[in-house]
Amino acid sequence: MTRLANKVAIVTGAAQGIGAAFAHGLAKEGAKIVVADWGDGTETANSIIRANGAALYVKTDVSSASDVKAMVAATLDKFGSVDILVNNAAIFSKIKARHFTQISSEEFDQVMAVNVRGTFECAKAVSETMMKQGHGKIINISSGTAFKGSPNLMHYVTSKGAVIALTRCLARELGDYNVTVNAIAPGLTMSDGVLSQPDFSEAYIESNLNARALKRRQMPSDLVGACVFLASPESDFITGQTIAVDGGNVMH
Repeated sequence: MTRLANKVAIVTGAAQGIGAAFAHGLAKEGAKIVVADWGDGTETANSIIRANGAALYVKTDVSSASDVKAMVAATLDKFGSVDILVNNAAIFSKIKARHFTQISSEEFDQVMAVNVRGTFECAKAVSETMMKQGHGKIINISSGTAFKGSPNLMHYVTSKGAVIALTRCLARELGDYNVTVNAIAPGLTMSDGVLSQPDFSEAYIESNLNARALKRRQMPSDLVGACVFLASPESDFITGQTIAVDGGNVMH
């Protein structure tokens, strides 16, 4: 499949887990991939290259405006354009579930800096190029928790609710430039980070699964189709929307 042939996609947080799945899925459709991650994304990039794709890893702290600008500059230098941005980088699996009164101000600020301001910084950094080109696709990653108000993760849930609001504002402001902005809201996904987090016990996972219309575990690969669709010309008249991809847990 080559729905994204010659397109250039930046995927943040793509060193592993859901971000890596997005990167591979977009690459299979022909996109050139920039793996932007604070962690080592070399293997994700190299695996795409080994499969005859094009990829570049750029170490990036999405909460740093200077890092993000340098990452976009490296993308333009290597590939000449930015057509797709997937704002996947977020703090989640390392968060310890606790009552909101036990969340420190510092931890709250750190989650918001990465999950919300990081999304803002990346969208801002690519927007100049996308507006000049007269086209672009920005795909933000929210979470089904924003619709449910899940307990003991207030800072994370709040950040993902903010991503939905940010998506709607960006869609309004970039529509005149033919840039679409949408969000995906995943359910609890069996990524490496989630599987290594003791707070996500078998009982918790089963409880979440049983609330779905489709009663099975969600894998990173389950999210790729929605991402590719929102990155492709097939979604050119869709903007400002949030698509829940969770097996029918959240319905809105």
